[in-house]
Amino acid sequence: MSSKMEGSREEESLRKITTTLALKNDEITNFICCLKQSLENLEGNSSRVQEDLETEFSSLHSVLDELKDSMVTRIKQERASRTYELQSQLSACSKALESSEELLEVANQTLCSSEADDFTQAAKDIKDSVTMAPAFRLSLKAKASDSMSHMMVDFTQEREMLQAIKFLPVPATPEILVSECQVCDNTVTVQWALPEPDTKIDHYDLEHRRTNYEGPPRAREDYPWMVVEGIRETEYTLTGLRFDTRYMTFRVKACNKAVAGEFSELVTLETHAFLFKLDAGSSHQNLKVEDLSVEWDSCGGKVVQDIRKDKNRTNQSPMHSPARTAMNSPKRVPSARVGRDRFTAESYTVLGDTFIDAGQQYWEVRFDKESKAFAVGLALRNLGRFDQLGKSNASWCIHLNNWLHQSLTAKHNNKARTLDCPIPDRIGVYCNYEEGALSFYNARTKTLMHTFRTKFTQPVIPAFSVWNGSFSVQTGLQVPSVVQSGQRKNSGTSSSNASLT
Repeated sequence: MSSKMEGSREEESLRKITTTLALKNDEITNFICCLKQSLENLEGNSSRVQEDLETEFSSLHSVLDELKDSMVTRIKQERASRTYELQSQLSACSKALESSEELLEVANQTLCSSEADDFTQAAKDIKDSVTMAPAFRLSLKAKASDSMSHMMVDFTQEREMLQAIKFLPVPATPEILVSECQVCDNTVTVQWALPEPDTKIDHYDLEHRRTNYEGPPRAREDYPWMVVEGIRETEYTLTGLRFDTRYMTFRVKACNKAVAGEFSELVTLETHAFLFKLDAGSSHQNLKVEDLSVEWDSCGGKVVQDIRKDKNRTNQSPMHSPARTAMNSPKRVPSARVGRDRFTAESYTVLGDTFIDAGQQYWEVRFDKESKAFAVGLALRNLGRFDQLGKSNASWCIHLNNWLHQSLTAKHNNKARTLDCPIPDRIGVYCNYEEGALSFYNARTKTLMHTFRTKFTQPVIPAFSVWNGSFSVQTGLQVPSVVQSGQRKNSGTSSSNASLT
């Protein structure tokens, strides 16, 4: 006997070692895939930045060539203009000199003449000619300078600027401040900070992805990254989320006007919420059931193939992955046998596919206010096939009746209390299993409609009923803060609805 027990312990120990090794192998395999992907990314990114560098230098060379051509053209134009001015002046001076030399020769010949009468007239003519001579109307100052010093260049500063060219400064990598991040009311607020202040930061890009794994990223994730660009502050709040996975992973990078920095380290936040679908395989035959919606079908007659198809689709959803089912609560309810109606006669009921045996859970239901009858609440797993919600001690519900006259009542164990409140179009359902509290709220205003206080001794299941109408369920919701706050205030007080529990 002792040897068998010893062998059993060794077998169990070996199984644990095998499981640990398998998990470690999966982790290493995933990391190898990530490294290979990083190598591929490195090759592509290196080629891209080299091409960008060559393009930038080609552009810089083009600018310098254009600038050189422009400046050379200006020098040529200046030289041509001055050459024309000086040559024109030179030509005029040459002609004036030639005329002046002719007059000088005439004057010398006249002085040598011995005839008095001719001399007087000749002297007078020479005098008149000198007065009109071009040589005396010329400016003997050059019209253009031969200096070109105003077109000299000194590229010392520019050369120093070119020599100072270097790669762009990449923004520092931000760090997500996990202690400052908040997850509540189906919103997530993420905060981050830079190692040092940087006035050149233009904006931040935040990426988030749903996942069912808390560890490092896997080579093949089930969900893509979602991007929020152009964030000007160091925090961002995502609103209106439906938490249909266990976690959300975040990363952020800083960007200046030219380049983006590296992404921060990944941060994974838990997004716990109650997630379930409607169990079409166990509903009344007059209910046309989709994953989260129900419509009354007077023709009835569910098709077995449709049930099987729906079951297969449900089993493939993320909530039924190993990571999801590892949670202690809620838990999946085994579906009813195909071909047998879980509910029949006037019990137009459908249950959720996940039961509650711990914690606080919340979901909402939107219903057609013109439905002849509608009910929402909780039921035990042993709810009878013919039992209508609230008619036995196995269920609690709020019931809308539009048959003959309109009424809204809270029902349990075939007892009813009329509720004096407006009929909303959407009801929120809150369950605190340990406290034995089941509360119903106007989902829009979060106004409390009714609370059952009891003691749950076995798991309970979301339950719904509709006759001549329709409804849809919204799951993946966290317990709203205002509901939690109201529950804490009322937890120490006795319930006026105790007669129904």
